[in-house]
Amino acid sequence: MTSFARALVAGVSVIALTVPAFAQSTLPQADDSYFLAAQAELAAKEAIKPNTGKATNVIMFIVDGMSVPTITAARILEGQNAGVDGESHSLAFEKLLPHTALVKTYTHDSQVADSAPTATAITSGIKSLNGTIGVDQTAVLEDCASQAGSTTKSIFEQAEEAGLATGVISTARITHATPAAAYAHTVARDWENDTQLPEDAAGKCADIASQLVDWSFGDGFEVVFGGGRANFMLDSQKDPEDETKMGARKSRDLIADWQAKHNDGAYVWNQEGFDALGADTTRVLGLFNGSHMQYEADRAKDAGGEPSIAEMTTKAIEILSKNDTGYVLMVEGGRVDHAHHAGNAARALTDTIAVSEAVQAAYDAVNPEDTLILVTADHSHVFSIAGYPVRGNPILGIAGTADDGKAYTTLGYMNGPGAATYDEANPPTRPEGADADAPLTIRADLKDVDTTDIDFLQQALIPMGSESHAGDDVTIFAQGPQSYLFDGVIEQNMIYHVMAKALELNAAK
Repeated sequence: MTSFARALVAGVSVIALTVPAFAQSTLPQADDSYFLAAQAELAAKEAIKPNTGKATNVIMFIVDGMSVPTITAARILEGQNAGVDGESHSLAFEKLLPHTALVKTYTHDSQVADSAPTATAITSGIKSLNGTIGVDQTAVLEDCASQAGSTTKSIFEQAEEAGLATGVISTARITHATPAAAYAHTVARDWENDTQLPEDAAGKCADIASQLVDWSFGDGFEVVFGGGRANFMLDSQKDPEDETKMGARKSRDLIADWQAKHNDGAYVWNQEGFDALGADTTRVLGLFNGSHMQYEADRAKDAGGEPSIAEMTTKAIEILSKNDTGYVLMVEGGRVDHAHHAGNAARALTDTIAVSEAVQAAYDAVNPEDTLILVTADHSHVFSIAGYPVRGNPILGIAGTADDGKAYTTLGYMNGPGAATYDEANPPTRPEGADADAPLTIRADLKDVDTTDIDFLQQALIPMGSESHAGDDVTIFAQGPQSYLFDGVIEQNMIYHVMAKALELNAAK
């Protein structure tokens, strides 16, 4: 247990030791519950001592699209679901990881980032171009010829060279931008399988799925868990979960190639296979969906078809811990981003909560004194918490009534599929009984709508088929060796440098 956690557990005894006598006797608010809670929090922070040691392990949680409002709304939802006060509740990583910083997410060429260069910043220590993975600022988007000489070396590649074990987990396709930044180098993030490569790619660029299987650093990844099975299968092969679907590749059965390359490894594709992984497992490739894995809200309704992100994290740590030298593990909550793009706050928040549970599972499975654990996001979303809802109001509920006389929700988006557009079938209206001077609007009145339904799409201002990323800073939470260096406002590529320092990797290699 860290000093921060121990201080929190101490609770009331800490308060008694740290509230000055003059405050108890002279301040009228000294016995107020908020005052006492703040004194306990102060004592916990005072107990934190910088851990300047070497990290044996690094676990990076990247929650795709987890903006600050996403964190706030998720903590409230988790608390309300548990029947406690949501506003004062905390997610696991907020309690366990005391060192925090704001992270600038701009890229070399854009104010608003996509996941490819932001993941590259975290794993390789540089800023690069939107749409590219594992290459530097000299690369040209979708130009194969520019890739030569522009590739970076990721912290996973360095770790394998240093004899550490490595693992990558994602609830998205394992060939998607964020997990791909652990191993791939490409001037186009969409080149996930060979059918997506340009005609002139031969000998210059390789698809992302093949780069995972052909990865030549050390002895390769010990753990790969995620979706994206179709990108590893031939278009003549039926998917084992749904025989109406086929693979996506025109050449190379990459699953067979992986099995031939790693005869010590296990390949699994569903919960049953995952559960059958024994204590003797030293290497595993788990591809649990043809495309992205299911949202947590939908996975929970399935009859055990896919493991949870917490289960995958725990199993990965169990396998990686067999290497006494240590390990580097990435865990991506990839579908938070997808739910936000869909304008679907309920699923975005539910997947954020699932990542928080995975952080708790990771913390419980390691020695936090020698393991650097961090939680961050690659970029933000145009997601907001607004209005003046009363304390305890359902976070997915109605905040109040706007000037147009129509109800609106606490949560909303600047743009996205939830926006209303004018046409003859949707003329401007005001609710029946509204003041005559209430403005006419085309948005729906949500008064009689169940806005807490998992499928509800929050209203948006600007109509877009897919809600967009945002350019605001994101947060990083950390604990363990060198985590005290996450402080203030930092550049996103700084994250790599702290991890490399903690592991004492030579960044010049």
